[in-house]
Amino acid sequence: MSWIKNPSARLFEAQPEPPSGIVTLREEEDGDQGQVRGLIEASFPGTGEALLVDRLRSDGDIVLSLVAEDSGVVVGYVSFSRLTVVDGAAPFRAVALAPLAVYPEYQQQGIATRLIREAHACLAALGETLSVVLGEPGYYGRFGYHHRRAAGFESDYQSPYLMALSFGSAPSGGRLVYPAAFNVLSDDATHQTDHRV
Repeated sequence: MSWIKNPSARLFEAQPEPPSGIVTLREEEDGDQGQVRGLIEASFPGTGEALLVDRLRSDGDIVLSLVAEDSGVVVGYVSFSRLTVVDGAAPFRAVALAPLAVYPEYQQQGIATRLIREAHACLAALGETLSVVLGEPGYYGRFGYHHRRAAGFESDYQSPYLMALSFGSAPSGGRLVYPAAFNVLSDDATHQTDHRV
């Protein structure tokens, strides 16, 4: 090809792809930790929730964590950690949802809803039958969480904000024993958990 005027070398340089606007969901990977921490720190006051996730991860207490990604950037996150129900008999394994976060500019697009619904499907496939959350009833009620399902449990967090959801046969009483990592949260931070969606 001949040119009237030779083009600059920039014409032939690879141009970066513009953001697709298509958000995909996947399991969290080791390389996501920095981005996940940034998202959580941007979504909650203080560093309590970020420290919670770091400690849950290092203690091996995370059962499932999913990220929402847009063009390589983590824009949403949900985690479920191991929770135990103790009621005299053998301890029953359950999960606790915490935290859930989506960057403000990506909110009101259904990303948090997709994260929760996909996570629930994965948990059910893994054989989990009970999930507990401490959060806003009006929000989490949309996913089947209800306080009446959690009202029979003994818990340091027992309140109308403590809710549960069953995927199958699961106890409705006993003491909820959270992983040690939850001790990093102050009382105030705990009551704000999972509202940043």
